[in-house]
Amino acid sequence: MKLQGKIAVITGGARGIGRAIAESYAKEGARVVIADLLLDEAKETARAIGPDALAVAVDVSKRSSIADMARFVAEKAGPANILVNGAAIFNMAPLSEISEEHFDRQFDINVKGLLFTTQAIAAQMVADGKGGKIINFSSQAGRRGEPRVAVYCASKAAVISLTQSLAHELIKQRINVNAIAPGVIDTPMWDQVDALFAKYENRPLGEKKRLVGEAVPYGRMGVPGDITGAAVFLASADSDYIVGQTLNVDGGNYMN
Repeated sequence: MKLQGKIAVITGGARGIGRAIAESYAKEGARVVIADLLLDEAKETARAIGPDALAVAVDVSKRSSIADMARFVAEKAGPANILVNGAAIFNMAPLSEISEEHFDRQFDINVKGLLFTTQAIAAQMVADGKGGKIINFSSQAGRRGEPRVAVYCASKAAVISLTQSLAHELIKQRINVNAIAPGVIDTPMWDQVDALFAKYENRPLGEKKRLVGEAVPYGRMGVPGDITGAAVFLASADSDYIVGQTLNVDGGNYMN
């Protein structure tokens, strides 16, 4: 029970990787708060986990919503010890079709939302005086540029940079900030990704998903459960001396 007695907040926790992490944290003894824009799905996930899970709505693109979520956490669960910044969106388009709205929406959620959620929850950790663990979600797309995915790649590269900067600042309060860079993971988001590749690469639905899975050195796409070991490790005392790192969990797609 590596997380016994801990309070963990997981944004984007209603489904996919976020849900898998919430389930794994609960099994390790944590009380989990599922924070998601999809409140009905968040409630369903919390019910499935059991009495040690709570659900709350949050739109991480709005600071007022983040503040409401953080207040809910403090009042209903207690000050957070763990934060997983999992809320994110994906979009793609060739350079000629990128709009200001396209850019702003991805950066509002993937970067600004992560920063201000960290600000709000880190304040609880600092006030509590017991340290904490913050795990951000980048991507293999944050490690390298890819055609038609310029904005998403840039947003995920920004997550790696923010992780390093925030880690330097917060470790003095014994708050470890690290990140995970997943590779291609079979989640509902990848159905959207596959549909966009079908549109821009003139492929049948499902073909891009099959091809990227076959290209992974491990031999298949990842599944949400492939991420949970790293997420538990970075949330536990086992990672106390790890600061500002981004851990690739991608089946060998990117090696640094």
